[in-house]
Amino acid sequence: MQYRHLGRTGLKVSNVCLGTMNFGPYTPEDESFRIMDKAIDLGINFFDTANVYGWDKGVGLTEQIIGKWLSKDKANREKIVLATKVYGKMGDGPNDTKLSAYHIKKACEDSLKRLKTDHIDLYQMHHIDRDTPWEEVWQAIEQLVREGKVIYVGSSNFAAWNIVEANYKAKDRNFLGLVSEQSIYSLRNRHIELEVVPACDALGMALIPWSPMGGGILCGVLDGKYEGRRNRDQLKVSIEKLKPQIEAYENLCKKTNLSPADVALAWVLNNPVVTSPIIGPRTLKQLEENAKAAEIELSKETLDELNKIWPGPGNQAPEAYAW
Repeated sequence: MQYRHLGRTGLKVSNVCLGTMNFGPYTPEDESFRIMDKAIDLGINFFDTANVYGWDKGVGLTEQIIGKWLSKDKANREKIVLATKVYGKMGDGPNDTKLSAYHIKKACEDSLKRLKTDHIDLYQMHHIDRDTPWEEVWQAIEQLVREGKVIYVGSSNFAAWNIVEANYKAKDRNFLGLVSEQSIYSLRNRHIELEVVPACDALGMALIPWSPMGGGILCGVLDGKYEGRRNRDQLKVSIEKLKPQIEAYENLCKKTNLSPADVALAWVLNNPVVTSPIIGPRTLKQLEENAKAAEIELSKETLDELNKIWPGPGNQAPEAYAW
């Protein structure tokens, strides 16, 4: 396993991040424990979750599973960089969502209880809140940092201008600001190459891609096997729509003697702005298979072929569309 700095910080994280969204809904607790144990054995020290994962409003099932695992062996807490998120709707009240100072404080306290820890290493805003001023957001988070409950702060699903505004507002307060952005990014979905990727590069932020395997499209779907979240009707519709590209992609993967999932992850890791793509294994076997991609280097010829099959915007904005 390789380790990279989390953006402009001195913190190092594995170049594969363990995503936990399957824990609870698709992966039972005992298997989730085995996956986390194996991740440690493989050298993965970066674990990502969110307070809404588990999808039973206000319960935080996935965080609870991680908390139970941490309480089994307290030494594990010092072996991982633990990331979770705030924003999602955690109750029926008017202040049980988004990024008001009121909700940030309560959501953080609740996550700490579920995770059975005294601090969150990377606290990420799960979405932009257009109704709350940055002065309020940063004041609330600064207080959590002073109290030792949060160490670093990141964003997720932000537009480039949101990222820039947030960081310059933080700079005005002499605060470190955002050190990472978690965005959807894969061969199938390359929109962030227009602005988010250049913004992260310019500001020294870690890019943490979610869904690096294109929501299952890049996992070898033409074998006809649909399991877990891959069994969604939406995915089946996408497979039919993108079938020529998927066929070309899977044929190229066969020529490289690599699995489609490995190629997808290796391609994302080839981007120097990317720190650690998130893998979301449903089983122990999937974790072991995905972790191998961290060591794969794709040839220039393969990268060129992948760009032909799954073309991106071709450049950052505005060059991609204006010149």
